[in-house]
Amino acid sequence: MTTTHAPARPIGKAAVGALGALAVATGALESVVTPTLPLLQRELDMSPAEGALLSIVLLVTGALITPIAGTLGDRYGGKRVVIRLMAVVCAGGLVSALAPNLPVLVLGQVLQGAMVGALPLSFILVRAHLPAGESKVAIGVVSGLFVGGAMAGTLAAGPVAEGLSRHWMFALPTFAVTGATVLVHRLTPHDPPRRPQGAGIDWPGLVLLSGTLVTLMLVLGLGADLVTQPLVLLGLVVLLAAFGTGWVAVERRAASPMVDLRMLTRPAVGKSCVLTFLICVGTSAATYLVPQLFAVPADTYGFGASATAIGFFLLPGALAASVAGPISGIGVRRLGSRAVVTAGVLLMAVGLLGLAAAHTEIWHLVLGKALVALANGLCVTAMVTRTATSVDLGDTGIATGLVLVTRVIGFAVGVQVTGAILTAGTPSGSKIPAESAFVAGFVLAAAVTVLSLLVVRTMSKGVKE
Repeated sequence: MTTTHAPARPIGKAAVGALGALAVATGALESVVTPTLPLLQRELDMSPAEGALLSIVLLVTGALITPIAGTLGDRYGGKRVVIRLMAVVCAGGLVSALAPNLPVLVLGQVLQGAMVGALPLSFILVRAHLPAGESKVAIGVVSGLFVGGAMAGTLAAGPVAEGLSRHWMFALPTFAVTGATVLVHRLTPHDPPRRPQGAGIDWPGLVLLSGTLVTLMLVLGLGADLVTQPLVLLGLVVLLAAFGTGWVAVERRAASPMVDLRMLTRPAVGKSCVLTFLICVGTSAATYLVPQLFAVPADTYGFGASATAIGFFLLPGALAASVAGPISGIGVRRLGSRAVVTAGVLLMAVGLLGLAAAHTEIWHLVLGKALVALANGLCVTAMVTRTATSVDLGDTGIATGLVLVTRVIGFAVGVQVTGAILTAGTPSGSKIPAESAFVAGFVLAAAVTVLSLLVVRTMSKGVKE
């Protein structure tokens, strides 16, 4: 039984701007690793599999934090929780900035992962202070600004890392996150809690989900290296199954579960999660493989691009992603979520197959990555918007948290699989993967994306009156 609270006062433009500024800053901090991953691999002597692991550590932490953040936001109010999360993010950004080696950098990325939980909290604030129709557009705008921040981070990371150092590429966006957090604290009104505050945190569920995700990443990242050690690989698979089974059992019985799996029985939420997972697996291939392909030496089949050049080449994709959020929000409002997702899936499949077939010119990669980024923004924003507006107001954080966790897991699985493909496709004694490994990664991602159309066909139009 939920408690009754006085209605929240309407949110002003300044408060929306503060949430937008926070979205831009966190997006910039999240994105700096992608264009500079080849540089980080060289400086820290990482293999492709280790590079793939570094690129998803932040997201794995986000998968753990997001459902807790959403639940606490519904219970205590979104503003109260988001301020505390951002304190952890700022600490993580400073650790990453000062990191002398890979283990410390991984620790910084783990702490930065708290930023992923800020999105469902922003949605709680938006829904608490805006009418239903305006909230759909606002959710799309906030999502788009997050991606816009990622665009800025993608463009600036290379020049900062090469002109100053890799340490500054983490420090500068961390300062921006700190400033934006102060603005949110000062300008955003408090939102009333939507759920009772008595229940505690589901610590057993958190521990089991952590074990499940970490073991999954180990299986995906080390699978190719453990082929010659089948007993070790089998042991990891058994451990993964045990963690996963235990987590589901605990969550189904918990009075206040970390991830309310009962939400998945609602068609709008369950289908959104399945679609988000499949789409993000496809997206992750382009996100990870394209920068790696740019960095392959020019005397082979690559372009020998620097971190600055890679950031510049990725800019059109980041720009496409930044406009996809608002476009998707408006499209869902006018046409329904099914139409937007269908268009996005088809566009992504075309982009991935195009990358597999043609990648001998820079513009091939730039165009293919832009198509995939635009498609991903359309689909994921439509899924989040569909979910956020199909549940009760008090369930907004939990439901959107489920979708965002699925996004993170899909992306992490896709990156680890493509990283393993590159590692397996690297000849002995060489650090350059075979070109066929890149083609295999793009084709596999396209196949997974096309499979999502089977789920799209079962969706309702998704227009909420």
